[in-house]
Amino acid sequence: MAQKKAPQKAKIREHSTAEILNALSKVSAAISSDLYLEDVLRLIVTVTAGVMNSKICSLMILNDKKELEIKATQSINPEYIRKPNLKMGEGIAGKVAIENRPIVVFDVQSEKEYIHKDLARKEGLASLLSVPLAVRGKVIGVLNTYTSTPHEFSEEEIEILQTVASQAAVTIDNTHLIVKTRVIEEELEGRKMIERAKGILMRKKGLGEEEAFRFIQKESMDRRTSMRQVAEALILGEQLQK
Repeated sequence: MAQKKAPQKAKIREHSTAEILNALSKVSAAISSDLYLEDVLRLIVTVTAGVMNSKICSLMILNDKKELEIKATQSINPEYIRKPNLKMGEGIAGKVAIENRPIVVFDVQSEKEYIHKDLARKEGLASLLSVPLAVRGKVIGVLNTYTSTPHEFSEEEIEILQTVASQAAVTIDNTHLIVKTRVIEEELEGRKMIERAKGILMRKKGLGEEEAFRFIQKESMDRRTSMRQVAEALILGEQLQK
């Protein structure tokens, strides 16, 4: 009886140093550009898929619930894009996130820890390389790349994906910091407006500080608008009377 042949481990095309550097420079250029974060992440997965010869490349970020959520992929399959979020430690990506280390899976369709085996069969996914996105030792997401044929990822390929992941992590972290800073600045500006409006009410209506605050608060509730908007209206009204 003839023995079945073991599946061949396919080799992906080897990349020249120039190709790799060119791909990484595209990622760097995107990161330093004025593109929105979503566009940058989409470009990162597209470039990464090209240099890694990926069937699918996806970038997942930890949301407020500490779940990994797909934020960018070059896959056009709605079923893959809508994959449920993963909890820390759940599945391969969740394990990468909680352990903060790359994980290689030779065959996701037979890997017991891989969750979406049915989808992997439909998409024809074989091997997986998953690396963490970390900033100052803190994991904020995961970058995944899949091949369509069984493949043993080399140390060089792991290093390439880790380099891209590091660049992506810094970009995401900086963007979140900028957004947080803007929110804080807006809150401080709003408080200044309210203090200024209180001063106007205290001077014109003879109200105490607490009474002036309650006046603005009541106007905000009655008009179903923010206290800052009420304050801005009071300040504008005084300016028009001058």
